[in-house]
Amino acid sequence: MKKIYPYSAVITAYKNDETVDLENTRVQMRRQIKNGNNLLVCGTNGDFASLLTDEKKAIISAAVGEAAGKVRVIANAGAPSTFQTLNLVNQFIDFGVNAVAVINPYFIDCTQEGLYTHYSSIADKSKIPVYIYDIPARTQNGILPDTVKKLSKHENIAGIKDSSGKLEHLDAYCELASDSFEVLAGADSQILYGLKKGSSGCVSGLSNIVPEWVNRICTLFESGRTDDAEILQEKLNEFRTRLYALGFGPALVKRAVYVRNPAVGNNRSPSLVPDAELDNKLLDLLDEFGIEYKE
Repeated sequence: MKKIYPYSAVITAYKNDETVDLENTRVQMRRQIKNGNNLLVCGTNGDFASLLTDEKKAIISAAVGEAAGKVRVIANAGAPSTFQTLNLVNQFIDFGVNAVAVINPYFIDCTQEGLYTHYSSIADKSKIPVYIYDIPARTQNGILPDTVKKLSKHENIAGIKDSSGKLEHLDAYCELASDSFEVLAGADSQILYGLKKGSSGCVSGLSNIVPEWVNRICTLFESGRTDDAEILQEKLNEFRTRLYALGFGPALVKRAVYVRNPAVGNNRSPSLVPDAELDNKLLDLLDEFGIEYKE
């Protein structure tokens, strides 16, 4: 059986003045590595859209240092334009990341041909592997399976992080899965589903709250204990449904970590305005599922 790679979309810690708290961000990276998870930094859960370029570079440097070759590090270099994205890719390469993820362009409305040109141009010029990062709910630009199929033939496109939430898309991508094209499920509810279909792993936001659950689903599947993995996946799904019913997913993930460990800081404004009632609901939910914070 091929190697399975669980990734955590690691959160970014902030100080009270909303500047990046690099030491506490490192703590979150170490939590994931301790639980066997690889790192995706400066992604959606890492609040990339709110980060300055120098802040991203500091976070990436920290991640590579913490990983120390023990786990993989992928850095999100996505930006609205191809020019901006290539600029970031060229800056991130120097830090020694294993690959870059490129989130769909946002704000700019793209055709499928535009997306194909965007990703193929970046892959042509990048010195390290590129992952497509499809998250249409956030970017309003969704890539289609036929476009991904064409891109999967590019020798420098290593795979796709599928956060479309559409099972038919994940099915189509898993049909393309090979040693040279990895499929990573980006929706926590689809981790085990993707593994059964042939994915290489996942990129999980909820791993910031329950790093051991996410890793355990993957290791149970890898060891052939699919029934046990199914039980844990159902538990994760129930928690996810209850959590996301309270508001905007990525901000709630960060806040759920915060209520157990305030050292991670609040979300960067205006993502989530602190609310005592919401915090109490989050604490009640964590208690109900027996979720503690462990470093």
